[in-house]
Amino acid sequence: MVIELPWPPSVNHYWRRRGNTYFVSAEGKRYRDQVFCLTFDYRKHFAPEDRLMVSIDAYPPDRRRRDLDNLLKGLLDSLQYAEVYADDNQIDFLAINRNASLDSKVKVHIKKV
Repeated sequence: MVIELPWPPSVNHYWRRRGNTYFVSAEGKRYRDQVFCLTFDYRKHFAPEDRLMVSIDAYPPDRRRRDLDNLLKGLLDSLQYAEVYADDNQIDFLAINRNASLDSKVKVHIKKV
């Protein structure tokens, strides 16, 4: 399966902290809701016992320097929230590839291991 999604907020913008409490930011909630709507056809596609392989083609929105690992947490948590898979701990293999195109999107390839 291949899912094309908008560029996610970085982990620093997806999560917020107040004291000892962590919560999803307003920006994170907007992105999570957007992923929920865009992945309707993939809802509950994988069973909770399935082991998964995920590869991501990242198309950054601009040429700024970016740490690719910062986009993973919000993206994977949003796919879990959208119920594409039950829990992101099902992922046994994870790869990410940066592409030169400035399309401001991510293509997520998910399959059973």
